[in-house]
Amino acid sequence: MKPTALLAGAALLLAAVAQVQAADLTARITLQLPLKSHLGQNLLLFKEEVEKNSNGTIAVEIYDSAQLYQDKEVPQAVGSGAIEMGVASLTRYVGDIPAVDVFYLPFLFNTEEKVRKAVEPGSAVRAPIDEAIAGTGSTVLWWQAYGGSVFLSKGGPIRTPEDMKGKKVRVFGKTLGDFVEATGGAATMVSGSEQYLAYQRGTVDIGMTGVSGVQSRKLWEVMDTITVTNNADIEFLVIANTEWWNGLTDEQRRIMVDAARKAELDVRGRMSQIEADAYAAAKENGMTVYEPTADEIAVWKAAAQPVYDAYLAKTGELGAKLVEAASAY
Repeated sequence: MKPTALLAGAALLLAAVAQVQAADLTARITLQLPLKSHLGQNLLLFKEEVEKNSNGTIAVEIYDSAQLYQDKEVPQAVGSGAIEMGVASLTRYVGDIPAVDVFYLPFLFNTEEKVRKAVEPGSAVRAPIDEAIAGTGSTVLWWQAYGGSVFLSKGGPIRTPEDMKGKKVRVFGKTLGDFVEATGGAATMVSGSEQYLAYQRGTVDIGMTGVSGVQSRKLWEVMDTITVTNNADIEFLVIANTEWWNGLTDEQRRIMVDAARKAELDVRGRMSQIEADAYAAAKENGMTVYEPTADEIAVWKAAAQPVYDAYLAKTGELGAKLVEAASAY
């Protein structure tokens, strides 16, 4: 290596060490998806904003691809203070707060306009959810859009509930499982980081996921068809341990809140394009993309009614309040 290259490398190393030493606060974030995913890139935006606006006194470390915790473990890890921050699928709170699965009620949030109204900070849908999550030891910093839920399959599309009968279907939430059961399938809970192997090994016959995940996880290598049902809206939360959060200075919180809001607006604003790019990538890699007809969607909706009944029965007053608010959009 040339002396100039050695000097340049040494300078970069010294700069990195100096930055770490200069940081008064380090915030670690656990993420189950790859850093190249749009959620990972969104965290990088947050990191850049925080470190820039704090002049390096706050360092943000991102641990992607479930290096530290799987999605299902994040609420407990963050709530207990085992890690400062994390990204978790909203449905991971269903054990403590069953009503969070309002976003998984079949076809309730089937347009971007409805989703945007529901997830706006302070909305009649989001505010009660954020407040309920505060009771688990975590503070919601921002919501990350992940898009609509689709079906993945091999050998042809999933046109109607008839195609679900007797099939094992990967789900990532209790209410999605109820939907699968109502349409004749057998629901199987599989975490996002494990779904590639589940499809490859035939552990499940059909997958349910967001189309952006098809791209970031290269699921076209193990599945060949996407059915665009948009039967649910998938949301992730970036959460912080409340005790840690409350221990920050006002200035540290302000910097992180501002960065969080910028990150939230960015990912929400780009979601339509992210999904369009993911569909294009899927097609380029040999997948067939099938869009159900209006008549086929009507059959799905009719089959899904028991899911609403079950949701309202187990979520009580909060669930009824959220459904009423969502139905008004």
